[in-house]
Amino acid sequence: METTGYKDDNRVPEIFSKTIRAGKRTYFFDVKSTRNNEYYLTITESKKKFADDGNFRYEKHKLFLYPEDFDKFSDTFSEVIDYINENQPAEMLSENKESEEDSKKVNIEQEASGENYSGIEFEDI
Repeated sequence: METTGYKDDNRVPEIFSKTIRAGKRTYFFDVKSTRNNEYYLTITESKKKFADDGNFRYEKHKLFLYPEDFDKFSDTFSEVIDYINENQPAEMLSENKESEEDSKKVNIEQEASGENYSGIEFEDI
């Protein structure tokens, strides 16, 4: 479904959006509104996949999160992240830090080469 931001065309408008680029993945956090003006969150992971012929497509996974679940989701998410940070073997932490630095380099290189995709809406992909 394409989003235009207009309520009069029976489509779901985006109220607020944030994007995280992480290497080959992009995460979209979009606040939307129901017909009753109740806000909810969609979290979308988009990953670019290449075929053998050089063409590509985007593989997308979407999670819908409603207000009645925000606190439980947030608490559990924080608990799991804290557990990982406290219990991850030290050698894995250094590998993850190197991977994060590589992702930052890719983003900087994309921006320098004009491949900045910040103007692309998820629905356009």
